Amino acid sequence: MTSLIRPEGPDADDFRFSRRTALATGGLGGLFFAGYAPAALAAQASPVTTPDAGLTTEDVTYPAPDGFALPAYVARPKGDGSFPVVIVVSEIFGVHEYIRDVCRRLATAGYVAVAPAFFVRVADPAPLADMQAVQRIVAAAGYEQVMGDIAATLDWASQQLWANADKVGITGFCWGGKVVWQAAARFAAIDAGVAWYGRLAPAATATPEQAAGGAPWPVDLAADLKAPVLGLYGEADRGIPLDSVETMRTALQRAGRTDSGIDVYPAAPHGFHADYRDGYRAADAADGWTKLLALFERRLKA
Repeated sequence: MTSLIRPEGPDADDFRFSRRTALATGGLGGLFFAGYAPAALAAQASPVTTPDAGLTTEDVTYPAPDGFALPAYVARPKGDGSFPVVIVVSEIFGVHEYIRDVCRRLATAGYVAVAPAFFVRVADPAPLADMQAVQRIVAAAGYEQVMGDIAATLDWASQQLWANADKVGITGFCWGGKVVWQAAARFAAIDAGVAWYGRLAPAATATPEQAAGGAPWPVDLAADLKAPVLGLYGEADRGIPLDSVETMRTALQRAGRTDSGIDVYPAAPHGFHADYRDGYRAADAADGWTKLLALFERRLKA
């Protein structure tokens, strides 16, 4: 198995992989890989499974600004609605079963959850065990492309009679956690965000090219936030040092963003919400989910 402990994947000396585990995850189903990402699936994992009773789930496509037919997984309550919308931004593995289950959890709570497939212009990273291949795919999804895909998702949601596109939240994990901060600074249509352990600033060892390639960084966007964002981070995250968390907190204070903040879970590693990984911490994941629902209830259902 792979112990995924960093936001954009492990370093070479972190990499361990069980072929037996990968073969147990399933194959292709619909537009998306049917199982859990084999590059991070723990052999002993017992992932949370949310039934789709009372829900409508489907794979859809809609046009992105560059003309690409963007696939997305959608879960929503059955009925006419209209229901508030939450965009779900994946980890580096794209739309696999964990992300789909997060969508079903949100739908069960009364939201239209939409998970766009940001990476598939190049390839679907979900079924891959080669982390270098995954990282190459992810690196091709630049900031403007990702923001364009979010804009397309907002536009598509506005055309659905069962979706209330005047009430929109966003949540994301790992790679997607950083995107939450970026999107909340970019789009006035977003009313709240919850960022799970996304990078906040360049690594101390980043080259100028790497720092520029990851821009804009959340620490530089605090004053541009157009909605409250709650960050949920782990104290023991080896890829997101606590000094970057403190830098982000300071940036939020200086910007007067008293409605945004970061909660740090003691001893929690990277990926503590991901119930298919070694780093899953059930109590911290449950607490963070409760905070997510409380923020979305205040901002999207009032």
